Amino acid sequence: MAVKRIPFAGWENNLRLSNGHAELIVTLDVGPRVISYRTAGGENVFRMFDEQLGGRGEAKWLPRGGHRFWLAPEDPVLSYIPDNGPVAHCEVSTFEVEMENPPNEQMPIRKRLSVALDPQSNRVRVMHRAENRGDRPWRCATWGLSVMRPGGLEIIPLPPPGSWPRDLLPNRNLVLWPYTDLCDPRWHWGRCFITLRQENAPPTKLGLLHREGWVAYYCRRSLFVKAIEFDPQAIYPDGGCNFETFTNPEMLELEALGPLVELAPGESTGHLETWTLRENVDPPPANDDALGDWLAEAGLLA
Repeated sequence: MAVKRIPFAGWENNLRLSNGHAELIVTLDVGPRVISYRTAGGENVFRMFDEQLGGRGEAKWLPRGGHRFWLAPEDPVLSYIPDNGPVAHCEVSTFEVEMENPPNEQMPIRKRLSVALDPQSNRVRVMHRAENRGDRPWRCATWGLSVMRPGGLEIIPLPPPGSWPRDLLPNRNLVLWPYTDLCDPRWHWGRCFITLRQENAPPTKLGLLHREGWVAYYCRRSLFVKAIEFDPQAIYPDGGCNFETFTNPEMLELEALGPLVELAPGESTGHLETWTLRENVDPPPANDDALGDWLAEAGLLA
């Protein structure tokens, strides 16, 4: 059976999607949230906060871990409405389920998270869709945040380098938060890649108008790859970010964002991201050129 209801991490009601290549666990007592993603026999690549597992009905929002569905820009209402109650769900097909977080008086936006596991691989398609069920417009964007376990290295590809005077126009957009220190040694600003190490250090964050289509996170010989959509005609939140990353002493987040829209009553918006996992991967090199070769061997670069 590809989809099965199981107890997990203290919650009685969860859905497990499995196909012999990978396993996903989606919570039903809280959420919508993908709390675990792993290959068959592998470890969960997501961070879980043990002291928050199994809880429900709390008055305040809790991170819990896993992959969650927020709305941007970051805001006490859009982002931090508690998702501590049960969600509706349906089985769309043999390997696809959809969870729904109903609207409420404070935020009348219905969130639907669709998770589809490829029958023949560990590839996962994750669709985030927000629908305005209220009577006034809401300015927002869908936001998918994957909370990665600690101790790893994030890899962000940059556009191909150019040269002066041939290339006169900019080809990358970088957005910084007030607490981001560019001298922080966790960051490495390479010619072809930005890397960020998750360590026991204060929070740091950046955002990009990311045209390269993917980011990756390496931890304990596993390489998690997140494919990210880019629409050149769209306006994105936070000064033009379809990708953001945040880390603190406990975890690192890979965050994909959809277009920023004025969502009229009855309208919907969304974004798609795709996940894959590679196991038993040797540690990445520190050298920028060697990192490109390493990624090519992993099948990420042509």
